Amino acid sequence: MTAAAPDAHDEDAAVLLDGLRMRFGQREALRGIDARIRQGGITGLVGPDAAGKTTLLRLMAGLMRPAGGSVRLFGMEAASLLAASPNSIGYMPQRFGLYEDLSVRANLELHARLRGVEGEEREAIFARLLSFTALAPFTERLAGRLSGGMKQKLGIACALLGAPRLLLLDEPGVGVDPLSRRELWEMVGELSRNGMTIIWSTAYLDEAARCPEILMLDEGRLLFSGPPEEMAARAGGRVFLLSPRPAERRAVLQEWTRREGVDDVVVQGGSLRVVLHAAAPEETRARMARGGVPVEPRLEDAYMSALGGMLRAPSPFGRLDSGKSPDENAERIVARGLTKRFGTFTAAGNISFSVRAGEIFGLLGPNGAGKSTTFRMLCGLSRPTSGQCGVDGVDLLRAGSAARTRLGYMAQKFSLYPELTVLQNIHVVADLYGVPWRRQAERIPELCAALGLQDALRQRTEELPLGQKQRLALLCATLHEPPVLFLDEPTSGVDARTRRDFWKHILALTAAGTAVLVTTHFMEEAEYCDRLALINNGVVIRMGTPDALKEECARTTGRPNPTLEEAFIACIEEQRATGGTA
Repeated sequence: MTAAAPDAHDEDAAVLLDGLRMRFGQREALRGIDARIRQGGITGLVGPDAAGKTTLLRLMAGLMRPAGGSVRLFGMEAASLLAASPNSIGYMPQRFGLYEDLSVRANLELHARLRGVEGEEREAIFARLLSFTALAPFTERLAGRLSGGMKQKLGIACALLGAPRLLLLDEPGVGVDPLSRRELWEMVGELSRNGMTIIWSTAYLDEAARCPEILMLDEGRLLFSGPPEEMAARAGGRVFLLSPRPAERRAVLQEWTRREGVDDVVVQGGSLRVVLHAAAPEETRARMARGGVPVEPRLEDAYMSALGGMLRAPSPFGRLDSGKSPDENAERIVARGLTKRFGTFTAAGNISFSVRAGEIFGLLGPNGAGKSTTFRMLCGLSRPTSGQCGVDGVDLLRAGSAARTRLGYMAQKFSLYPELTVLQNIHVVADLYGVPWRRQAERIPELCAALGLQDALRQRTEELPLGQKQRLALLCATLHEPPVLFLDEPTSGVDARTRRDFWKHILALTAAGTAVLVTTHFMEEAEYCDRLALINNGVVIRMGTPDALKEECARTTGRPNPTLEEAFIACIEEQRATGGTA
């Protein structure tokens, strides 16, 4: 069900959107949005990159005026409400908007002054917020030294100063580990139960599925408004699980990705989850009937169908020349007893593993667990205190420059030049890696077309939406055709469709023999890994296949068929219970 035009005099609504339009130059960001958001609940705002989610939140926050239509908050225009009651709206932007060189308390004090919260009232509010967010022990810590989850909690605390009636959260779960994300959700749920109206913008469908109501946007249009279960039901009768043998899983994944009449294929544990198109050919339906098991649809299944299914352009990465034959026994990444200390603090201790050619190895762990420290040592960006590390047979400690030419690196934070155009950034990276001009002329157009960047080549990089920035970063990390690829949260904050496309390219790279080391907080993404190492408190506490970690969780907790996220949380909680601290 899509939303009908709302009644402008609906007294029970927190937000009424009536024909809302927004334009930036020639681009229509919002195209006549009609919707009603009830008071006192959590509404998920869902959609792919550049769907209009952030624009809609900024209009609700009164930071912009619409080009057409109206936004009414509690019966008043947004600007009028803010003039009459400035603290009625709390807004947490997508990018960490606090001062990293100020302490937790200093950030709270600054925002309290901006909102006119002073005196004894301020101290009482601080005490309540610090207790509520569990930040009380960290009031003197600089915001820039907080973990991802703690930064998001501080952002929410600052947005709550003044006790707003409406809380706007722009992708608060981005870059946050599953345990911290669960804690954020519990915090927001408590606020909602106490009567606050909350709008939670997200690209993660598992987060949206928790919301009682959702608004789904795409290219500035409203695709759906209502309960997520109602949206999920649209995929009913079209969702199946296939269980190929482990050695055949990737081949079967590629087969169903190419098959006509398939909207989506994604790894789910040892199985593949396949969503058929409503008008799938009879041959495709018959093939599925021979091996597929029907399952209940979920929101992500219906979402992928609503967007038109997967992006089907073939990946060019399967034709890369990695410099060596894809010998499955070749160790491309080696860590032996890696240890990194900062004074008396051990950020990573005695970490050992290896990654073979064609293998995807995942590093998982809570924010601040030691993943990034380990990752940076293996990339040659940080020298270990002790231990050994090598890339493609080259010792990073003895021949760092030679080793770095054998690897590609996609950083967690976008690290290209924002003031340059897309094409200029590509040429800068190609020149740094010594890619011959003839090879650049062949490879750049092909990769740009495959990654959907051909229409953005002359655009300034800082103007790109997040999904396109990530695509550009992947292109630059692979342009010199490295045999080893390091991906630090490569799809953080991107939508499900873009995430599928990323993993299509990553799987093509591994088929050509590339070894991939990836960090991620998104557990469905971790299912693509051949093996995982779970790191906490600077040490590896579990290592094995995704299925092995889930099986261990089932044995130790008694949970039937646990998800990888449940296994992740169970491992961390077990370590805490036995004396560790996350």
